[in-house]
Amino acid sequence: MNPSASELFNVVGGKQLAGPRTFDKINPVDGTLVATVHEADREVVDQAVDAARAALDGGWGGAPVSERVALLRKIADRIDARAADFVAAEVADTGKPVELARELDVARAAANFRSFADTVASTGLDSFLTETATGTALNYAVRKPLGVIAIIVPWNLPLLLLTWKVAPALACGNTVVVKPSEETPSTATLLAEVMAEAGLPDGVYNVVHGFGPESAGEFLTTHSGIDGVTFTGESATGSAIMRAVAPRVRPVSFELGGKNAAVVFADCDLDKTLDGLTRSIFLNTGQVCLCTERVYVERSIFDQVADGLVRRAKALQLGRPEADGTTTGPLISQKHRAKVQSYFDLAVQEGADVLVGGGIPDLGQELAGGSWIEPTLWTGLDNTARVVREEVFGPVAALIPFDTEEEAIALANDTDYGLAAAVWTTDLQRGHRVAQQMRVGMAWVNTWYLRDLRSPFGGVGLSGIGREGGVHSMHFYTEPTNVCVAL
Repeated sequence: MNPSASELFNVVGGKQLAGPRTFDKINPVDGTLVATVHEADREVVDQAVDAARAALDGGWGGAPVSERVALLRKIADRIDARAADFVAAEVADTGKPVELARELDVARAAANFRSFADTVASTGLDSFLTETATGTALNYAVRKPLGVIAIIVPWNLPLLLLTWKVAPALACGNTVVVKPSEETPSTATLLAEVMAEAGLPDGVYNVVHGFGPESAGEFLTTHSGIDGVTFTGESATGSAIMRAVAPRVRPVSFELGGKNAAVVFADCDLDKTLDGLTRSIFLNTGQVCLCTERVYVERSIFDQVADGLVRRAKALQLGRPEADGTTTGPLISQKHRAKVQSYFDLAVQEGADVLVGGGIPDLGQELAGGSWIEPTLWTGLDNTARVVREEVFGPVAALIPFDTEEEAIALANDTDYGLAAAVWTTDLQRGHRVAQQMRVGMAWVNTWYLRDLRSPFGGVGLSGIGREGGVHSMHFYTEPTNVCVAL
C-alpha cells in the first residue's frame, strides 16, 4: 500500500462525482497502489452527457471564436505552470522515464492547445460566387460545432492523445465527455483542475472513469446524447465502437493499431539509421502506435544493421523513471506483459532467432512487482509469421532481408494495417519514390515521429478512419451548413 496514493473521482459539470464502485490503479514500476478510482456507472455517464449538453446549449457552442481561442491559450499556459504535477501523474500511471514524460507528453499537451488555437483563429470559410442564366448567388459555408463529443483515449500517451482530441473539439465549440483508460486515469482528472483554473465553463469538459464493456466506455458510446466519437486504441475496440454507434449513424474518428515497417537501403547513413531505428522500435517501451515492429533491410548490410541494433538494445537502461540514465520503463500492466510475453513465446515456436531479449529481466526485489520486459529483436522470420503480422505493442521488431526496391515495397505493404512507415536512404529520389508507394497514412524519410501538428495524422485499413491535425481535425469536429444567397 502506498501511503501517498490518491482518490480519483469522475468530474461532471465542474464537480467531483463518486461512482458506485472503485478500482485500483497500480504502478507498473513496482506494483504499488497509485490511486483508488471511482468507476462511472450508467447514471454517472448520463449526468456527464447532460452536463455537456447544458454547457453546449448554454453558451459555449455559440461563443465567439476569439473567446474560445483565448481560453485555449490560457489552458496551455496553465499546463506549463503545472508541468511538474502533470509529469508526476503521468510517470505514476505509466512508469515511463521522467524526461520522456516531460519532453514528449506534457510539452506536447500545451503545444496541442496552442496549435489548434492558431488553426481555428486563422482558418477561413469556403465561399463561391455562382453565376447562372437566371442570376448570381453567393454560396458560403458556416461551420458549427458537431455537439457533445465522446473522447476515448489509450494508456500509452494518455495526456498527449487526450489533448490532441480535446483541444480541437473545444476550439470548434464542442463540449466533451472524456473516458481515459482505466490504466491511466490521473492526467485526465488533473486536466479538469487546469480547465477550471483557466476559466473554462462548467460542463464543457467532463471525465468519466471506468472500463469498456458494461462500464463507462459502453455506456458512453451507446448514449443517445453523444453526437460523435473519437477514439485512439486497438483496432478491435474501434470495430466495437463502430457497431455501437451504427444504429444512430454517428460520425467516428479512429486512430487504431499499427504494424509499422521501416525500409533500410544499403545507401543509408548507417549510424543515423541505427539511431533512428532504436528510437522507433524502443521508445516508450515500444508502446507507441507509430513504433516500428517490422524492419526490412537490404541484404548487403543486413548483418551490420542487426549487429548495430543489438548493441543499442543492450545499452538501454531499464529502471525507475526518476533514476539518472533510465531510458526504458516497464510495460503498462501485468496483463499487457502477459500478452507481449505470449508473442515472445510464439516467435520462438515460429522459428525466430532471438538476437537479444525475449524474456523478463531481473531488476531486483524492489522492482519485482513491476511489469518489466526485455527489449527484443528477432531474425529468421518472414511475412507469414503471426508475430510479423499481428501488433505486439512492445519493445520488439523482426529484422527481414530484401534484395530489390520492388521487393521491399511489396513486403512493407503486405499487412492489414496502414498507419506509418519509415524509409532510410541517402538517395532522396528513391526516398520520395518509395515513401509515396507506402500504403499508410504517414511515411517518413530519414526520420521518425517528426511531426508538424498542421499535417494530416491517421491511418488506412485496420489503422483507422479519418484524419486529425490542423484543419483536418476541423472536418470532424464541425458540421458545415451551406448558405446560398441570391444577389
